[in-house]
Amino acid sequence: MTQRMIEIKSALFLREEDLSSPADFSAIFGNPNPLVLEIGCGIGDFVTQLAAEAPERNYLAIDIYNKGCSKTCKKLEQENIANVRVMRIEARYLLDRFLTTENLAAVYINCPDPWPKKRHRKRRLVNRSFLQTLLHYLKPGGEFYFSSDVADYAHEVADQLEQIDGFENRLATPIAFDLTGYPRSKYMRRFLAKDQPIHFIHQRKDPRHSSAPAPPPAAQRGFRAAWSSNHG
Repeated sequence: MTQRMIEIKSALFLREEDLSSPADFSAIFGNPNPLVLEIGCGIGDFVTQLAAEAPERNYLAIDIYNKGCSKTCKKLEQENIANVRVMRIEARYLLDRFLTTENLAAVYINCPDPWPKKRHRKRRLVNRSFLQTLLHYLKPGGEFYFSSDVADYAHEVADQLEQIDGFENRLATPIAFDLTGYPRSKYMRRFLAKDQPIHFIHQRKDPRHSSAPAPPPAAQRGFRAAWSSNHG
């Protein structure tokens, strides 16, 4: 059954067709503040907390689900958060078309679809190729945060990060079960209430590592969202 598309009229919602390629996010936000990306914003619980705590940063929250983007915009408006913009777009397509080299101060990915069946694991968003792509778009010293309620996925990502030149672990261990001051989304709180752990990874791009002027890695298309100009 096809999901009914919700028309999103919020001023916080960015439509792909209204953006230049690459996009001028300083103009969009009206300031040159550092840009932070959340991939998979869900209903906006996490990014609302994050942006409220750091008004000196600009946040771009993306998701492939129209309903989630609509709820995120409503939550941001209810909390009077002005330093976030929301897009319905696939992550790899966003990076490839709308961002530039070393554009991002940080990237957050919380509890993405783990595709637990072994035959489906190639569908996981965060793999070695995607991490290398993120490295290109992170500024030197830019932060990368990943969390998952699935131990296997977290360990897979931690192992891949160890094999990529340019990332530095910011924790005492490859994976932690708590990050002080890290917002907990509604989804995370539900798992924690059942005593089910969340696995956290925090790395950064080595400040000595520069991606410029190297071209970005070839972006792999996501299987769930077609790359087109119609993401309304």
